[in-house]
Amino acid sequence: MTEPAHPMSGQKEGLTGRTRDEAIERLYDVALDPSRYETLLDLWETALKPMREGVDLSAPRLLDDNTISSHFERASAFLDRLEQSSTQAQLNAAIAPFDKVAAFLLDPQGKVAAVNSAATQVLGLSLGDDIAAMRVNPEDIESIRVAARTLVTDTRDKTAVLRLRSREKGHFVVVRLQEVQVGDRGAFVLAASSEVSCPDGFEDILKRAFDLTGAEAKVVQSLVECCSVKEIAEQRGRSIDTVRAQIKSILSKTETKSQIELVRLALSVMDMSNLTIKADPGPRIVSRGYATLKERPFQTLITPDARRLDYLVLGDPAGKPILFLPLDYGLVRWPASAEAEAQARGLRIIVPVRAGYGQSDMVAKSVDYDNCAARDTVQILQAERVDRCPVISLGSDSYYAFALAARDDVDLTAIIACAGTLPMTKRVQYERMEKWHRFILAGAKYTPHLLPFMVKAGFYLARKIGKRGFVHAVYGNNPADIETFENPEVFEAMVTGSETALTDTHSAHEAFSRMVMGEQQGDWSDLVNRQKDRLPVIYMNGAQDPQVPLATLDEFRADHDWIDYRLYDDAGQLVFFRHWRDVLDEVEKHLP
Repeated sequence: MTEPAHPMSGQKEGLTGRTRDEAIERLYDVALDPSRYETLLDLWETALKPMREGVDLSAPRLLDDNTISSHFERASAFLDRLEQSSTQAQLNAAIAPFDKVAAFLLDPQGKVAAVNSAATQVLGLSLGDDIAAMRVNPEDIESIRVAARTLVTDTRDKTAVLRLRSREKGHFVVVRLQEVQVGDRGAFVLAASSEVSCPDGFEDILKRAFDLTGAEAKVVQSLVECCSVKEIAEQRGRSIDTVRAQIKSILSKTETKSQIELVRLALSVMDMSNLTIKADPGPRIVSRGYATLKERPFQTLITPDARRLDYLVLGDPAGKPILFLPLDYGLVRWPASAEAEAQARGLRIIVPVRAGYGQSDMVAKSVDYDNCAARDTVQILQAERVDRCPVISLGSDSYYAFALAARDDVDLTAIIACAGTLPMTKRVQYERMEKWHRFILAGAKYTPHLLPFMVKAGFYLARKIGKRGFVHAVYGNNPADIETFENPEVFEAMVTGSETALTDTHSAHEAFSRMVMGEQQGDWSDLVNRQKDRLPVIYMNGAQDPQVPLATLDEFRADHDWIDYRLYDDAGQLVFFRHWRDVLDEVEKHLP
């Protein structure tokens, strides 16, 4: 039942005096150093807790203070500067495969957004340069601009090949342009040229491999970089005859018959020298653990609005289908033993990667995120040819489970909610939460306009202190969750799975914020009550849950007494990762 309305005492006063100044100071502290996040959390809670008392949950907006809001916006801009370093890592990853040829990335304004050392050395480009700085003839610069604009505006053309003239050496340079999407940063143009630059240490490799002198090794490097005999002679202050004699000696030592064959051999040696440092910089196509988890390929769909949508299949790819909703932390993997057990039981676990998580494209701000998430999930089930199945949800994703159950285009056979939540209809239900959960969830309820900064800063904190440190901070007062997390298989599953939410180059903070807003801003009791006497609903909750403590769970029971509740004294919010065998036993009862 919803609490009766009370006068909104404290709402008009807002933060005043010393408390207000301290809040603003802490705000900028966090923006400059996310490790200070908890100090803001504590101060904010001290200031706002009295203001929440008596607020009507049907219209709970609190602290409509334009000055505070403007400070949050400025602090968010500071955080965005921190994000630039991770953004640059994404941009650099796009050109990483081109380690010996000159390659660079152009943004929509024709500025160099990423550049490798070869492009700097042979094309004269540096990060932030306009394309006009490229060492080719002026008329060729305009050709590059036109081709780049065409690639990002014309959906039919995705590549272009241009023949340009080097401004310094006079020879032709072939450049291939390709439109690429970089994470959630939009469209860029990737350019790779025929100009080659030799990596550090290449000269020593040539000398050791073919017993070349230092001078001969430098001549080989110059040939690889497309220099003519005349240019090599001028560069080295030698006569053309001397360079030709050196080339003859090199051909003999390398047992090659022509300069073309010599260059091919040198490029092969260059490839070999790079093998030990190569990495796959492209979109991650597998979920890869580091110990006992097996690799699982991400499946990819294209939505009707042309977004990329990924999902995983765990367990038996040909088994009985089960939908798994992985919480706003993006916990898309199970402990290795649980995945193996699902395989042995012939269960196919279908795990959506929601918009803004992993490689799944984010939706526009004007789009209803919750409706989109439901439509995307239905599309994934249809792609897997699933008409009916049970759903397992983690934490607040029980909201999405009920939203799916209410749709006509999906037929769920049961909801098994692990650490499940129900509509929060009493202010005290927020007050009972542990402070980390209260900070975010009460923020979504009472100060939604400030939530994006709170979530963004929290994600940056997790990146700075590491996922283990972050989990210990969030669940520090819940021994069962910490013990569960420190189980090696659980640790691997959570760290690996949550890569869809947070890596060095990706943060799903915007999607996280919009999910939390959907769950907290409205009363979704009708979604729940609609399933009474229609759908089996089982709640498996831990007695040490920081978001749903026992008193709140008792209120859930009173409000929705038709739900089958199971309580685990030795578990908290991570109850699924501790008691997944019980979850599998239950879900098997509801297979179609």
